[in-house]
Amino acid sequence: MIQFTVQDMTCGHCAGRISKAISGVDAGAKVEIKIDSHTVAIESQAGAAELAEAIKDAGYTPQLQA
Repeated sequence: MIQFTVQDMTCGHCAGRISKAISGVDAGAKVEIKIDSHTVAIESQAGAAELAEAIKDAGYTPQLQA
């Protein structure tokens, strides 16, 4: 499971854009988004760098959690 903190994700619209961006990289990815804690957890065949780039392309600033 790959987890990101996305501080500039503030609402359901943001979450939807991020989810759509991740689906563009891996249509089979499982995405769990918690808006209140600004976290995005992804179970995917894609790597963290590729997923982070998709989130950035959607207009957000992901930080990989250790």
